[in-house]
Amino acid sequence: MLIKNVQIVNEGKIIQSDLRIKNAFIEKIGKDLTALPNEKIIDGKGKYLLPGAIDDQVHFREPGLTHKATIATESRAAVAGGITSFMEMPNTVPNTLTQELLADKYLIASKTSVANYSFFMGASNDNIEEVLKTDPSNVCGVKIFMGSSTGNMLVDNESVLEGIFSKTPMLIATHCEDEATIRHNTEIYREKYGEKVPFSAHPKIRSAEACYISSSFAVNLAKKHGSRLHILHISTAKELELFEIKPLSEKRITAEACIHHLWFDDRSYEEKGAFIKWNPAVKSKADKEAIIEAVKSGKIDVIATDHAPHTFEEKSGSYFQAPSGGPLVQHAIPAMLEYVKKGIFDLPLVVNKMSHQPAKLFEIDRRGFIREGYYADLVLVNPNVSTKVTKENILYQCGWSPFEGTTFSHTIENTWVNGHMVWDNGQIIDDKMGERLLFTR
Repeated sequence: MLIKNVQIVNEGKIIQSDLRIKNAFIEKIGKDLTALPNEKIIDGKGKYLLPGAIDDQVHFREPGLTHKATIATESRAAVAGGITSFMEMPNTVPNTLTQELLADKYLIASKTSVANYSFFMGASNDNIEEVLKTDPSNVCGVKIFMGSSTGNMLVDNESVLEGIFSKTPMLIATHCEDEATIRHNTEIYREKYGEKVPFSAHPKIRSAEACYISSSFAVNLAKKHGSRLHILHISTAKELELFEIKPLSEKRITAEACIHHLWFDDRSYEEKGAFIKWNPAVKSKADKEAIIEAVKSGKIDVIATDHAPHTFEEKSGSYFQAPSGGPLVQHAIPAMLEYVKKGIFDLPLVVNKMSHQPAKLFEIDRRGFIREGYYADLVLVNPNVSTKVTKENILYQCGWSPFEGTTFSHTIENTWVNGHMVWDNGQIIDDKMGERLLFTR
């Protein structure tokens, strides 16, 4: 396949060129490439070609919670949104706390995922032996919930945390919220409102203080033991004090921002309510603006989604009934492209934070860049055709989106995974599955 006259966005530059895909790889990049016999030609004039996004934090719910989502459904929504690789979290049912359960998820994905995939090994207070069996060459990392979680996944035993941080040779990803602070705040609001706590109280219950206490504890542990720490979904200005502005190659401690913390703030609860209830909470306008600036400065290394779908019925409950989390993979790149149009980000920055930096941070083999010899994980974007998010074009199994009713100025026309077109102008082509991500560490 030959893509002609397209604006390639890669490694800080935008250049007009042609690109040839052969089998799973990018074979040639150059101007005025001559079409080969029987080669399909894609006209890229006036369009952008991006490396596929790599989402380092999703919850695809399988196994165990498949009434909310499956790897099959959510991977299709992901490629429709230009995300070609994902890393999925271990708080499924059962929790991914053994090597056997981890292998089960890889088997499901090999049969049903149209995107490339990796799965985090989960940590608990009593499974460090299983954690240490994890192979760094074909598993993205170890996930620790240092805050509320599903089942047996809250790790709050300090000696266990010391053990994991001192003994784990691979990347440790953490959810950081202090459980004691959250419980204390919950009781204050329950006494005040009973069961009718307003959703606007969520960032006060799961407060900036709760985030900072836990994040700073994780950073101190990592510094003490020289651990490779990646803190997920930063939601507060205060936490940004914990991170440095320097090249990724020089960092042992890195940070992630998520789409919802970049897009929404506490003024959004009045309209959206439970549908923007996430953990950590969407917080103040000042927090959002600080996170945006940290993405620009380099304090924050990657942009991800924390895609975590629940059914519409589940989300329609009261504050204590409605679970936290929401679906985002289909609309993450369109939302960030909207920030490009508004002048908040530039296009090479978005590509850097959603493709290049995740590939470098996790040391992924031959992905995340538009380079000859790399896998052809690619996204063709039309900046001249808008897309309105409606129930009819939402691909999430849960059938709703916090962006419903939003019109994005760009359209994702095509997505390729390993050289195979999986999204073509509104249609999924799922006759070939994605591949397991491999790591060069």
